[in-house]
Amino acid sequence: MKKIGIVGSGPVGLALAKGFVSHGYNVMSGSRDKAKYEQIKKETGAQPGSFEEAVSFGEIVIIAVKGTAAEALVSSLAEKLSGKTVIDTSNPIKDAPPVNGVLQYFTSFDESLFERLQKRAPGANFVKAFNSVGSALMIDPEFGTRPTMFICGNDSAAKKDASAIINSVGWDVEDMGKAESARAIEPLCMLWCIPGMLENRWTDHAFKLLKKTT
Repeated sequence: MKKIGIVGSGPVGLALAKGFVSHGYNVMSGSRDKAKYEQIKKETGAQPGSFEEAVSFGEIVIIAVKGTAAEALVSSLAEKLSGKTVIDTSNPIKDAPPVNGVLQYFTSFDESLFERLQKRAPGANFVKAFNSVGSALMIDPEFGTRPTMFICGNDSAAKKDASAIINSVGWDVEDMGKAESARAIEPLCMLWCIPGMLENRWTDHAFKLLKKTT
């Protein structure tokens, strides 16, 4: 099982760290705040460390920070990320209130945040995933059927690595193609969040791609 380094110790980072540890993965959870190290150990069972240490540790690295912080962060870690599979969970959410339950994004349909991150660290092999469901449902979602995790990225081997760990925590993976497909995947977060924003429903839904059987 590949070692996982998680960059970010907010709700998404902690949920993924705890979940992957529960599935037997060796995980380091990175934080800028050393005061959070004890919380990380207690809540997740993962090894705590700095962002740089988590990247160095992980054979697969997961970026789990706010979209507004992601570009600067990836730029600062670009050299260490080179050659690694990097799962990007972020969404380009503005620091602005939703409009009738719909999040506001700082990107357009002509360029995703995911594509920006790939440009910031061109030597890394980015895979988009875990961006269109809440942190409480990222690991072992219980719906009576396996929901769909949409992914994309330019490197086939990286998508194979990412798919293996995503499958292992309860998801069917649907590969939507190259990095440009993130322009469609990132807005799924908007759609997923509407029931939460309008009706406080944050744990009762996920996406499922239905296919006809031949």
